[in-house]
Order: sequence, then C-alpha cells, then structure tokens
Amino acid sequence: MIEVEIFPHRYLKASTTEKFLNKIYDLKTVERVVIHGQPLPKVVNYGPARGTPVNHTERKIINVKGVPVELTVMAGRFWITLSDDSELDKLDEICKELFPFGYNLRVGKFLKDRPTVTDYIKYGEDGVFLINEMDRRLIGMVDPRSRMATSVTVVEKEDKEE
Repeated sequence: MIEVEIFPHRYLKASTTEKFLNKIYDLKTVERVVIHGQPLPKVVNYGPARGTPVNHTERKIINVKGVPVELTVMAGRFWITLSDDSELDKLDEICKELFPFGYNLRVGKFLKDRPTVTDYIKYGEDGVFLINEMDRRLIGMVDPRSRMATSVTVVEKEDKEE
C-alpha cells in the first residue's frame, strides 16, 4: 500500500472535484480517497447569525461513479491510498490535465492504519473488532461527534473481467 497526497494550489470547484474523482476512480490501484478542505456548513453555527442558512454555491451533490456524494468541504487536498505505485504516472497526468494552476504530489504516510482511541469511542470495542474484520478503510475516518452517514461515502469500484 502506498499513500499519495495531492495538494492543488487553489480550492477546487465542485465540477472540477467531480471530474478529478471520476478520473482517479478509473485507475485500478485506487483503494481509498479522502478529501480535506474548508468546511461548507448548511447553517451558521455561532455568532449573531446562528441558525441562518448558508447558501454556498459549491455545496453541491456530485456524482462519483454513479454514487451521489454531498460536498461538505471545499476540496483543497486529497489523500489517496493505492495498492501499488504502478499508476503514479497516470495520477500525475490527471493532475496536470485538471490543475493547470499547479499542484504538489507527495508520496508518504498520511492516514491512520490502526484503530485509535477515537475509533473506540465512536464504535466501541466490538465495533472496532468488526471494522478490523470487514473494512479496514474505515479506521480513523470519523470524527467522534459526527454521524458516519454524513461524513463518509463509500464508492464501490467496478470489477472488470477481461
């Protein structure tokens, strides 16, 4: 397993994020993608305008490989887990095509691979055991105060038989 960080030099619009995600999910070695960026809340959480709706133009539902994904952040950084490094050049070509304003691509360790205290708080000991057995991609993915349904979307990859 190899992890790659892609850091565009600008925040991405929803349409660019959708194109990027659809292109990288076409790669065979992509295992997991995490999007990081500025939050796009539905309502103002504090201050004198608390409770007022926020009508941000980039809080949209995009379509990633047929799965509707609600963008709750302005995409500013992507952490991508690949099964091997055979398609790093293709990933770089996708970035060159979609990010003419520049980007940084780094290989390293960016995501957790073992259960954290937060995972035990969120899922309990039995839940962490189940995650270890079923889908290790969920480890370290959720804020303990959030609902998993609103913060994690699973996009299944198609198995192409040739």
